[in-house]
Amino acid sequence: MGKKLALLSGAAVLAVLSGIPDAYAAKTRVETSAHPADEIQVRFDPQARQTRVAGSVGSDQCFAFALPQEWHSMTGGLDTRLKSTLSDAELQVSLRSSHELRGLPQPDLTSRDAALLQQDYENLLGRPAQSVSLASLSPGASRWSATWIDANLPGGPMTVEAFIVPLSEDWVLELSFSHLNAEGEYNALSRSLLTGLSVHEGGRCAGHAAFRTDRATE
Repeated sequence: MGKKLALLSGAAVLAVLSGIPDAYAAKTRVETSAHPADEIQVRFDPQARQTRVAGSVGSDQCFAFALPQEWHSMTGGLDTRLKSTLSDAELQVSLRSSHELRGLPQPDLTSRDAALLQQDYENLLGRPAQSVSLASLSPGASRWSATWIDANLPGGPMTVEAFIVPLSEDWVLELSFSHLNAEGEYNALSRSLLTGLSVHEGGRCAGHAAFRTDRATE
């Protein structure tokens, strides 16, 4: 069984269950000026023992979710990396402009984003994936994964994975975990993230609903 890996910024490979060589370097995301995204906000709630994460695109489209325990933001902007204070676990939260997906033949943003992720990785690894899947999960979210079984790869057989959430016609949210100690931890964190993930429009985005103490008002 190959290593289970996660996506970083659309191009770098990091191991979820173990590390791999640093030869897999992150590619810089192409940033656009159309409808710029606000900085992603991260706040730990000590009473609830959870970290709330929220971000918006313009003034009328936003997303929010919560992670168990305390996490800190290590980077900002369109690509924000969160680090758990209790383990080595990290979560990459990335916003991709639909401008990057123009010209791809797939019928919707999710499948176009998945196709670009696959293209990025195949270019990075220099060979096509042997297995690719795109599965719908909770409403509005999909899981993309691709597997390379070539034993000649520096890290051996591997699978890369990311959660894709279209926010609007202009932006797609990508979420991926890395540096987890066990598959059970990965499954638990993924389930927690997707269960609490919400996307809002219009006035409900004011002040980032994820940071309100009364969750029922969201």
